[in-house]
Amino acid sequence: MNILYDPRLDGVLPDVDRPALIEALRQAAPGLTILHEREQLRPYECDGLSAYRTTPLLAVLPERVEQVAAILRTCRDMGVPVVARGAGTGLSGGALPLAQGVLLVMARFKRILDIHPEGRYARVQPGVRNLAISQAAAPHGLYYAPDPSSQIACSIGGNVAENAGGVHCLKYGLTVHNVLKVEMLTIDAEPVTLGSDALDAAGFDLLALFTGSEGMLGVVTEVTVRLLPRPVVAKVLMASFDDVEKAGRAVGDIIAAGIIPGGLEMMDRLSIHAAEDFIHAGYPLDAEAILLCELDGVESDVDEDCTLVRNVLARAGATEVRQARDEAERARFWAGRKNAFPAVGRISPDYYCMDGTIPRRALPGVLQGIAALSEEYGLRVANVFHAGDGNMHPLILFDANRPGELERAEALGGRILELCVEVGGSITGEHGVGREKINQMCAQFNSDEITFFHAVKAAFDEAGLLNPGKNIPTLHRCAEFGAMHVHHGQLPHPELERF
Repeated sequence: MNILYDPRLDGVLPDVDRPALIEALRQAAPGLTILHEREQLRPYECDGLSAYRTTPLLAVLPERVEQVAAILRTCRDMGVPVVARGAGTGLSGGALPLAQGVLLVMARFKRILDIHPEGRYARVQPGVRNLAISQAAAPHGLYYAPDPSSQIACSIGGNVAENAGGVHCLKYGLTVHNVLKVEMLTIDAEPVTLGSDALDAAGFDLLALFTGSEGMLGVVTEVTVRLLPRPVVAKVLMASFDDVEKAGRAVGDIIAAGIIPGGLEMMDRLSIHAAEDFIHAGYPLDAEAILLCELDGVESDVDEDCTLVRNVLARAGATEVRQARDEAERARFWAGRKNAFPAVGRISPDYYCMDGTIPRRALPGVLQGIAALSEEYGLRVANVFHAGDGNMHPLILFDANRPGELERAEALGGRILELCVEVGGSITGEHGVGREKINQMCAQFNSDEITFFHAVKAAFDEAGLLNPGKNIPTLHRCAEFGAMHVHHGQLPHPELERF
Protein backbone atom coordinates (compact mmCIF):
# COMPACT_ATOMS: atom_id res chain seq x y z
CA MET A 1 0.00 0.00 0.00
CA ASN A 2 1.36 3.42 -0.94
CA ILE A 3 -0.67 6.28 0.54
CA LEU A 4 2.14 8.80 0.94
CA TYR A 5 1.15 11.11 -1.85
CA ASP A 6 -2.37 12.16 -2.76
CA PRO A 7 -2.18 14.99 -5.34
CA ARG A 8 -5.85 15.83 -4.83
CA LEU A 9 -5.13 16.80 -1.22
CA ASP A 10 -1.49 17.71 -0.86
CA GLY A 11 -0.25 19.39 -4.01
CA VAL A 12 2.17 18.08 -6.64
CA LEU A 13 5.69 16.85 -6.01
CA PRO A 14 8.11 18.10 -8.62
CA ASP A 15 9.82 15.73 -11.04
CA VAL A 16 13.53 15.41 -10.24
CA ASP A 17 16.34 14.79 -12.73
CA ARG A 18 17.95 11.89 -10.87
CA PRO A 19 21.23 11.71 -12.86
CA ALA A 20 21.74 15.45 -12.43
CA LEU A 21 21.01 15.20 -8.70
CA ILE A 22 23.45 12.30 -8.26
CA GLU A 23 26.18 14.21 -10.04
CA ALA A 24 25.52 17.36 -8.02
CA LEU A 25 25.70 15.38 -4.75
CA ARG A 26 28.95 13.71 -5.80
CA GLN A 27 30.48 17.09 -6.59
CA ALA A 28 29.25 18.70 -3.38
CA ALA A 29 30.09 15.83 -1.00
CA PRO A 30 33.06 13.76 -2.22
CA GLY A 31 33.08 10.21 -0.89
CA LEU A 32 29.36 10.27 -0.08
CA THR A 33 27.60 6.91 -0.33
CA ILE A 34 24.68 7.28 -2.72
CA LEU A 35 22.21 4.42 -3.25
CA HIS A 36 20.07 4.64 -6.37
CA GLU A 37 19.50 1.10 -7.66
CA ARG A 38 16.06 -0.28 -6.80
CA GLU A 39 17.52 -3.32 -5.00
CA GLN A 40 19.63 -0.99 -2.83
CA LEU A 41 16.66 1.19 -1.98
CA ARG A 42 14.17 -1.52 -1.01
CA PRO A 43 15.37 -1.74 2.64
CA TYR A 44 14.55 1.95 3.05
CA GLU A 45 11.01 1.97 1.65
CA CYS A 46 9.33 2.11 5.07
CA ASP A 47 9.95 2.56 8.77
CA GLY A 48 8.37 0.39 11.49
CA LEU A 49 4.92 1.08 10.03
CA SER A 50 5.47 -1.37 7.20
CA ALA A 51 1.94 -1.14 5.78
CA TYR A 52 2.97 2.16 4.15
CA ARG A 53 5.79 1.84 1.60
CA THR A 54 7.45 4.16 -0.91
CA THR A 55 10.75 3.65 -2.70
CA PRO A 56 12.87 6.80 -2.41
CA LEU A 57 14.44 8.49 -5.40
CA LEU A 58 17.83 8.23 -3.68
CA ALA A 59 19.23 7.27 -0.29
CA VAL A 60 22.41 8.95 0.93
CA LEU A 61 24.54 7.80 3.89
CA PRO A 62 26.85 10.60 5.05
CA GLU A 63 29.59 10.07 7.62
CA ARG A 64 30.55 13.66 8.40
CA VAL A 65 28.60 16.80 9.26
CA GLU A 66 30.16 18.55 6.26
CA GLN A 67 28.58 15.96 3.98
CA VAL A 68 25.17 16.48 5.60
CA ALA A 69 25.49 20.22 5.04
CA ALA A 70 26.45 19.68 1.39
CA ILE A 71 23.45 17.37 0.86
CA LEU A 72 21.06 19.93 2.31
CA ARG A 73 22.48 22.80 0.28
CA THR A 74 22.32 20.78 -2.92
CA CYS A 75 18.73 19.69 -2.32
CA ARG A 76 17.71 23.24 -1.41
CA ASP A 77 19.26 24.62 -4.59
CA MET A 78 17.58 21.98 -6.76
CA GLY A 79 14.24 22.11 -4.91
CA VAL A 80 14.42 18.45 -3.86
CA PRO A 81 12.60 17.31 -0.69
CA VAL A 82 14.67 15.61 2.06
CA VAL A 83 13.50 13.04 4.60
CA ALA A 84 15.89 12.28 7.46
CA ARG A 85 15.98 8.72 8.80
CA GLY A 86 17.63 7.16 11.84
CA ALA A 87 17.26 3.47 12.69
CA GLY A 88 13.86 3.25 11.00
CA THR A 89 12.05 1.87 14.08
CA GLY A 90 9.36 4.60 14.13
CA LEU A 91 5.74 3.45 14.06
CA SER A 92 3.90 6.36 12.42
CA GLY A 93 5.47 6.65 8.98
CA GLY A 94 7.55 9.65 10.04
CA ALA A 95 10.59 8.39 8.11
CA LEU A 96 8.57 7.23 5.10
CA PRO A 97 10.53 8.41 2.05
CA LEU A 98 9.32 10.35 -0.97
CA ALA A 99 9.30 8.89 -4.47
CA GLN A 100 10.72 12.22 -5.71
CA GLY A 101 12.95 12.97 -2.74
CA VAL A 102 16.24 12.16 -1.03
CA LEU A 103 16.31 9.91 2.03
CA LEU A 104 19.04 11.20 4.35
CA VAL A 105 20.16 8.20 6.42
CA MET A 106 22.05 9.22 9.59
CA ALA A 107 22.87 5.67 10.72
CA ARG A 108 26.64 6.12 10.35
CA PHE A 109 26.70 8.89 12.97
CA LYS A 110 27.03 6.38 15.80
CA ARG A 111 29.82 7.67 18.03
CA ILE A 112 29.48 8.44 21.72
CA LEU A 113 31.56 11.62 21.84
CA ASP A 114 31.81 12.20 25.58
CA ILE A 115 30.54 10.78 28.87
CA HIS A 116 30.77 13.42 31.60
CA PRO A 117 30.00 11.74 34.96
CA GLU A 118 30.55 14.89 37.05
CA GLY A 119 28.16 16.93 34.91
CA ARG A 120 25.89 13.90 34.43
CA TYR A 121 25.55 14.26 30.69
CA ALA A 122 26.65 12.54 27.50
CA ARG A 123 27.35 13.96 24.04
CA VAL A 124 26.38 11.57 21.29
CA GLN A 125 25.83 11.49 17.56
CA PRO A 126 22.26 10.96 16.34
CA GLY A 127 22.78 7.39 15.13
CA VAL A 128 23.75 6.10 18.60
CA ARG A 129 21.32 3.50 19.91
CA ASN A 130 19.26 4.47 22.95
CA LEU A 131 20.45 1.49 25.01
CA ALA A 132 24.10 2.08 24.07
CA ILE A 133 24.07 5.35 26.01
CA SER A 134 23.10 3.60 29.24
CA GLN A 135 25.64 0.85 28.59
CA ALA A 136 28.41 3.42 28.14
CA ALA A 137 27.34 5.31 31.28
CA ALA A 138 26.93 2.20 33.45
CA PRO A 139 30.54 2.12 34.78
CA HIS A 140 29.83 5.53 36.33
CA GLY A 141 26.60 4.35 37.98
CA LEU A 142 24.55 6.44 35.53
CA TYR A 143 21.98 5.76 32.81
CA TYR A 144 19.73 7.46 30.25
CA ALA A 145 16.15 7.28 31.49
CA PRO A 146 13.81 7.24 28.42
CA ASP A 147 13.48 3.58 27.45
CA PRO A 148 11.16 2.93 24.50
CA SER A 149 10.47 -0.75 23.88
CA SER A 150 12.70 -0.52 20.81
CA GLN A 151 15.62 0.88 22.85
CA ILE A 152 17.94 -1.95 21.77
CA ALA A 153 17.66 -0.66 18.17
CA CYS A 154 16.20 2.87 18.03
CA SER A 155 18.55 5.83 17.63
CA ILE A 156 18.73 8.93 19.79
CA GLY A 157 18.21 11.19 16.77
CA GLY A 158 14.92 9.43 16.06
CA ASN A 159 14.01 9.67 19.75
CA VAL A 160 14.46 13.45 19.53
CA ALA A 161 12.44 13.62 16.30
CA GLU A 162 9.48 11.75 17.83
CA ASN A 163 9.90 12.76 21.51
CA ALA A 164 10.07 9.08 22.46
CA GLY A 165 9.00 7.84 25.88
CA GLY A 166 9.01 4.36 27.39
CA VAL A 167 7.82 2.39 30.36
CA HIS A 168 9.61 4.65 32.86
CA CYS A 169 8.54 8.04 31.46
CA LEU A 170 5.85 8.47 34.14
CA LYS A 171 8.51 9.33 36.73
CA TYR A 172 11.49 10.28 34.60
CA GLY A 173 9.92 12.00 31.62
CA LEU A 174 10.00 11.81 27.85
CA THR A 175 12.94 12.65 25.59
CA VAL A 176 12.15 16.37 25.89
CA HIS A 177 12.76 16.19 29.65
CA ASN A 178 16.11 14.40 29.26
CA VAL A 179 17.84 16.32 26.46
CA LEU A 180 19.98 19.35 27.31
CA LYS A 181 21.21 20.41 23.89
CA VAL A 182 20.81 19.61 20.20
CA GLU A 183 23.13 20.59 17.36
CA MET A 184 21.20 20.74 14.08
CA LEU A 185 21.39 21.93 10.49
CA THR A 186 18.62 23.86 8.76
CA ILE A 187 17.62 23.19 5.15
CA ASP A 188 20.06 26.04 4.28
CA ALA A 189 22.84 24.01 5.98
CA GLU A 190 23.06 26.62 8.72
CA PRO A 191 24.33 25.13 12.01
CA VAL A 192 22.13 25.94 15.00
CA THR A 193 22.57 25.08 18.69
CA LEU A 194 19.39 24.62 20.70
CA GLY A 195 19.64 24.47 24.49
CA SER A 196 22.90 24.37 26.43
CA ASP A 197 25.00 22.17 28.73
CA ALA A 198 23.41 24.01 31.67
CA LEU A 199 19.95 23.20 33.03
CA ASP A 200 18.48 26.30 31.39
CA ALA A 201 19.24 28.57 28.46
CA ALA A 202 18.32 32.16 27.66
CA GLY A 203 15.65 33.02 25.12
CA PHE A 204 12.74 31.02 23.75
CA ASP A 205 12.75 27.28 24.46
CA LEU A 206 13.40 26.23 20.88
CA LEU A 207 14.83 22.92 22.10
CA ALA A 208 11.38 21.87 23.31
CA LEU A 209 9.85 23.07 20.02
CA PHE A 210 12.37 21.05 18.02
CA THR A 211 11.93 17.87 20.08
CA GLY A 212 9.07 15.96 18.52
CA SER A 213 9.11 18.00 15.29
CA GLU A 214 9.59 14.83 13.20
CA GLY A 215 12.43 16.10 11.02
CA MET A 216 10.38 19.01 9.67
CA LEU A 217 12.51 21.84 11.12
CA GLY A 218 16.09 20.59 10.79
CA VAL A 219 18.47 17.63 10.82
CA VAL A 220 20.02 16.54 14.13
CA THR A 221 23.83 16.20 14.08
CA GLU A 222 24.60 15.91 17.81
CA VAL A 223 22.63 15.46 21.04
CA THR A 224 23.59 16.14 24.66
CA VAL A 225 21.48 14.01 26.99
CA ARG A 226 20.98 14.12 30.73
CA LEU A 227 22.27 11.11 32.70
CA LEU A 228 20.73 10.02 36.01
CA PRO A 229 22.14 7.96 38.88
CA ARG A 230 20.82 4.42 38.88
CA PRO A 231 18.29 3.91 41.70
CA VAL A 232 19.69 2.08 44.71
CA VAL A 233 16.85 -0.43 44.56
CA ALA A 234 13.90 -1.14 42.28
CA LYS A 235 11.03 -3.51 43.04
CA VAL A 236 8.14 -4.58 40.83
CA LEU A 237 4.64 -5.54 41.89
CA MET A 238 2.40 -7.45 39.49
CA ALA A 239 -1.32 -7.19 40.23
CA SER A 240 -3.93 -9.44 38.61
CA PHE A 241 -7.51 -8.35 37.96
CA ASP A 242 -10.63 -10.23 36.87
CA ASP A 243 -11.96 -7.11 35.15
CA VAL A 244 -10.14 -4.70 32.81
CA GLU A 245 -12.01 -1.66 34.09
CA LYS A 246 -10.99 -2.40 37.69
CA ALA A 247 -7.37 -2.39 36.56
CA GLY A 248 -7.97 0.93 34.82
CA ARG A 249 -9.43 2.50 37.96
CA ALA A 250 -6.53 1.17 40.05
CA VAL A 251 -4.11 3.25 37.99
CA GLY A 252 -5.77 6.49 39.06
CA ASP A 253 -6.01 5.24 42.65
CA ILE A 254 -2.23 4.73 42.86
CA ILE A 255 -1.46 8.24 41.61
CA ALA A 256 -4.18 9.72 43.84
CA ALA A 257 -2.46 8.10 46.83
CA GLY A 258 0.53 10.36 46.19
CA ILE A 259 2.79 7.65 44.78
CA ILE A 260 4.68 8.19 41.52
CA PRO A 261 5.99 4.80 40.38
CA GLY A 262 9.05 4.45 38.20
CA GLY A 263 6.76 2.61 35.79
CA LEU A 264 3.08 1.69 35.78
CA GLU A 265 2.02 -0.54 32.88
CA MET A 266 -1.17 -2.36 31.99
CA MET A 267 -1.84 -5.36 29.73
CA ASP A 268 -5.15 -7.05 28.92
CA ARG A 269 -5.91 -10.76 28.56
CA LEU A 270 -5.00 -11.04 24.88
CA SER A 271 -1.63 -9.32 25.29
CA ILE A 272 -0.92 -11.29 28.50
CA HIS A 273 -1.36 -14.61 26.70
CA ALA A 274 0.70 -13.50 23.70
CA ALA A 275 3.59 -12.23 25.87
CA GLU A 276 3.56 -15.27 28.15
CA ASP A 277 3.70 -17.71 25.25
CA PHE A 278 6.64 -15.76 23.81
CA ILE A 279 8.70 -14.70 26.84
CA HIS A 280 7.50 -16.99 29.69
CA ALA A 281 7.54 -14.04 32.05
CA GLY A 282 5.37 -15.73 34.68
CA TYR A 283 2.17 -13.82 33.89
CA PRO A 284 -1.15 -15.20 35.23
CA LEU A 285 -3.12 -16.67 32.33
CA ASP A 286 -6.45 -16.51 34.18
CA ALA A 287 -6.31 -12.71 34.59
CA GLU A 288 -8.35 -10.31 32.48
CA ALA A 289 -5.69 -7.63 33.05
CA ILE A 290 -2.44 -7.08 34.92
CA LEU A 291 -0.68 -4.01 36.23
CA LEU A 292 3.10 -3.85 36.53
CA CYS A 293 4.12 -1.23 39.09
CA GLU A 294 7.82 -0.50 39.62
CA LEU A 295 8.91 1.50 42.67
CA ASP A 296 12.48 2.71 42.94
CA GLY A 297 14.69 4.80 45.21
CA VAL A 298 16.33 4.03 48.56
CA GLU A 299 15.31 0.74 50.14
CA SER A 300 13.35 2.11 53.10
CA ASP A 301 11.23 4.36 50.89
CA VAL A 302 10.64 1.61 48.34
CA ASP A 303 9.54 -0.87 51.00
CA GLU A 304 7.08 1.66 52.41
CA ASP A 305 5.71 2.46 48.93
CA CYS A 306 5.33 -1.26 48.16
CA THR A 307 3.12 -1.65 51.23
CA LEU A 308 1.04 1.39 50.29
CA VAL A 309 0.58 0.21 46.69
CA ARG A 310 -0.39 -3.30 47.84
CA ASN A 311 -3.15 -1.78 49.96
CA VAL A 312 -4.36 0.42 47.10
CA LEU A 313 -4.44 -2.54 44.72
CA ALA A 314 -6.34 -4.70 47.20
CA ARG A 315 -8.98 -1.99 47.67
CA ALA A 316 -9.21 -1.63 43.88
CA GLY A 317 -10.16 -5.29 43.54
CA ALA A 318 -6.90 -7.03 42.62
CA THR A 319 -7.27 -10.80 42.85
CA GLU A 320 -3.55 -11.29 43.45
CA VAL A 321 -0.48 -9.10 44.01
CA ARG A 322 2.97 -10.60 43.49
CA GLN A 323 6.33 -8.98 44.05
CA ALA A 324 9.30 -9.98 41.93
CA ARG A 325 11.47 -12.16 44.14
CA ASP A 326 14.78 -11.06 42.67
CA GLU A 327 16.34 -9.05 39.87
CA ALA A 328 15.98 -11.92 37.40
CA GLU A 329 12.21 -12.12 37.94
CA ARG A 330 11.90 -8.33 37.78
CA ALA A 331 13.69 -8.42 34.42
CA ARG A 332 11.31 -11.15 33.18
CA PHE A 333 8.24 -9.13 34.20
CA TRP A 334 9.52 -6.18 32.15
CA ALA A 335 10.69 -8.38 29.26
CA GLY A 336 7.13 -9.60 28.81
CA ARG A 337 5.83 -6.04 28.63
CA LYS A 338 8.59 -4.74 26.36
CA ASN A 339 8.11 -7.65 23.97
CA ALA A 340 4.33 -7.36 23.84
CA PHE A 341 4.38 -5.99 20.28
CA PRO A 342 6.42 -8.81 18.69
CA ALA A 343 4.55 -11.31 20.87
CA VAL A 344 1.23 -10.21 19.39
CA GLY A 345 2.80 -10.66 15.96
CA ARG A 346 2.96 -14.40 16.72
CA ILE A 347 -0.83 -14.71 17.07
CA SER A 348 -1.90 -12.59 14.10
CA PRO A 349 -0.57 -12.28 10.54
CA ASP A 350 -0.51 -8.49 10.94
CA TYR A 351 -1.16 -5.90 13.63
CA TYR A 352 -1.63 -2.16 13.61
CA CYS A 353 -0.17 -0.40 16.66
CA MET A 354 -1.99 2.74 17.77
CA ASP A 355 -0.65 5.46 20.07
CA GLY A 356 -3.06 7.76 21.85
CA THR A 357 -3.02 9.53 25.21
CA ILE A 358 -5.92 10.09 27.57
CA PRO A 359 -6.47 11.50 31.08
CA ARG A 360 -6.06 8.69 33.61
CA ARG A 361 -9.59 9.23 34.88
CA ALA A 362 -10.92 8.32 31.41
CA LEU A 363 -9.14 4.96 31.23
CA PRO A 364 -12.08 2.71 32.26
CA GLY A 365 -14.50 4.43 29.87
CA VAL A 366 -12.04 4.38 26.96
CA LEU A 367 -11.45 0.66 27.51
CA GLN A 368 -15.19 0.15 27.22
CA GLY A 369 -15.20 2.24 24.06
CA ILE A 370 -12.36 0.27 22.48
CA ALA A 371 -14.16 -3.00 23.25
CA ALA A 372 -17.31 -1.70 21.56
CA LEU A 373 -15.37 -0.48 18.51
CA SER A 374 -13.53 -3.82 18.30
CA GLU A 375 -16.88 -5.61 18.11
CA GLU A 376 -18.27 -3.09 15.60
CA TYR A 377 -15.34 -3.55 13.20
CA GLY A 378 -14.97 -7.29 13.79
CA LEU A 379 -11.27 -7.06 14.66
CA ARG A 380 -9.54 -8.15 17.87
CA VAL A 381 -7.67 -5.52 19.88
CA ALA A 382 -4.88 -6.30 22.35
CA ASN A 383 -4.43 -3.45 24.83
CA VAL A 384 -1.00 -2.46 26.14
CA PHE A 385 -0.71 0.80 28.09
CA HIS A 386 1.81 3.12 29.65
CA ALA A 387 -1.09 3.35 32.06
CA GLY A 388 0.50 5.75 34.54
CA ASP A 389 0.68 8.62 32.05
CA GLY A 390 -2.38 7.57 30.04
CA ASN A 391 -0.41 6.59 26.92
CA MET A 392 -2.26 3.68 25.33
CA HIS A 393 -1.10 1.30 22.60
CA PRO A 394 -4.08 -0.71 21.31
CA LEU A 395 -2.83 -3.37 18.89
CA ILE A 396 -5.41 -4.05 16.18
CA LEU A 397 -5.06 -7.59 14.82
CA PHE A 398 -5.84 -8.20 11.16
CA ASP A 399 -4.80 -10.14 8.07
CA ALA A 400 -3.64 -7.95 5.18
CA ASN A 401 -4.17 -10.86 2.79
CA ARG A 402 -7.92 -10.59 3.32
CA PRO A 403 -9.44 -7.91 1.09
CA GLY A 404 -10.47 -4.83 3.04
CA GLU A 405 -9.00 -5.83 6.42
CA LEU A 406 -6.14 -3.32 6.35
CA GLU A 407 -8.55 -0.52 5.49
CA ARG A 408 -10.88 -1.70 8.27
CA ALA A 409 -7.97 -1.75 10.74
CA GLU A 410 -7.01 1.80 9.72
CA ALA A 411 -10.59 2.98 10.14
CA LEU A 412 -10.82 1.36 13.58
CA GLY A 413 -7.51 2.96 14.58
CA GLY A 414 -8.79 6.36 13.51
CA ARG A 415 -11.94 5.93 15.58
CA ILE A 416 -9.89 4.98 18.64
CA LEU A 417 -7.75 8.12 18.26
CA GLU A 418 -10.83 10.29 17.85
CA LEU A 419 -12.21 8.72 21.04
CA CYS A 420 -9.00 9.83 22.81
CA VAL A 421 -9.60 13.41 21.64
CA GLU A 422 -13.25 13.29 22.74
CA VAL A 423 -12.26 12.53 26.37
CA GLY A 424 -9.67 15.32 26.46
CA GLY A 425 -6.63 13.39 25.25
CA SER A 426 -4.30 13.44 22.27
CA ILE A 427 -3.81 11.39 19.12
CA THR A 428 -0.21 10.58 20.06
CA GLY A 429 1.91 10.14 23.14
CA GLU A 430 5.29 9.10 21.78
CA HIS A 431 5.05 7.60 18.27
CA GLY A 432 4.42 10.89 16.53
CA VAL A 433 1.96 11.80 13.77
CA GLY A 434 3.96 11.05 10.62
CA ARG A 435 1.63 10.00 7.83
CA GLU A 436 -0.38 7.58 9.96
CA LYS A 437 -2.37 10.10 12.02
CA ILE A 438 -2.38 13.12 9.73
CA ASN A 439 -6.17 12.99 9.25
CA GLN A 440 -6.76 12.81 13.00
CA MET A 441 -4.74 16.02 13.42
CA CYS A 442 -7.79 17.64 11.80
CA ALA A 443 -9.95 16.24 14.60
CA GLN A 444 -7.71 17.48 17.40
CA PHE A 445 -6.82 20.97 16.14
CA ASN A 446 -8.83 23.78 14.55
CA SER A 447 -7.94 25.69 11.41
CA ASP A 448 -6.27 28.58 13.28
CA GLU A 449 -4.00 26.13 15.12
CA ILE A 450 -3.14 24.25 11.94
CA THR A 451 -2.30 27.54 10.23
CA PHE A 452 -0.03 28.47 13.14
CA PHE A 453 1.79 25.13 12.86
CA HIS A 454 2.44 25.86 9.18
CA ALA A 455 3.83 29.27 10.11
CA VAL A 456 6.30 27.67 12.55
CA LYS A 457 7.34 25.21 9.85
CA ALA A 458 7.86 28.06 7.36
CA ALA A 459 10.04 29.98 9.85
CA PHE A 460 12.57 27.13 9.74
CA ASP A 461 11.92 25.78 6.23
CA GLU A 462 10.16 28.31 4.01
CA ALA A 463 10.28 26.15 0.88
CA GLY A 464 8.78 23.18 2.72
CA LEU A 465 11.54 20.74 1.70
CA LEU A 466 12.15 18.96 5.02
CA ASN A 467 9.93 15.89 5.45
CA PRO A 468 6.95 17.35 3.56
CA GLY A 469 3.53 15.78 3.88
CA LYS A 470 4.05 14.63 7.46
CA ASN A 471 2.78 15.70 10.87
CA ILE A 472 0.82 18.82 9.85
CA PRO A 473 -2.11 18.44 7.42
CA THR A 474 -3.04 21.12 4.96
CA LEU A 475 -6.39 22.82 5.54
CA HIS A 476 -7.53 21.38 2.21
CA ARG A 477 -6.90 17.90 3.62
CA CYS A 478 -8.87 18.70 6.76
CA ALA A 479 -11.77 19.98 4.68
CA GLU A 480 -11.72 16.75 2.67
CA PHE A 481 -11.49 14.68 5.86
CA GLY A 482 -14.65 16.40 7.06
CA ALA A 483 -13.45 17.09 10.59
CA MET A 484 -13.04 20.82 10.16
CA HIS A 485 -14.98 23.61 8.48
CA VAL A 486 -12.56 25.84 6.58
CA HIS A 487 -13.62 29.39 5.76
CA HIS A 488 -12.34 31.22 2.69
CA GLY A 489 -9.32 33.30 3.63
CA GLN A 490 -8.13 30.75 6.22
CA LEU A 491 -5.93 28.77 3.87
CA PRO A 492 -2.17 29.15 4.41
CA HIS A 493 0.11 30.88 1.97
CA PRO A 494 0.05 28.94 -1.36
CA GLU A 495 3.73 27.99 -0.90
CA LEU A 496 2.75 26.04 2.21
CA GLU A 497 0.24 24.01 0.21
CA ARG A 498 2.88 22.53 -2.11
CA PHE A 499 3.16 19.32 -0.15
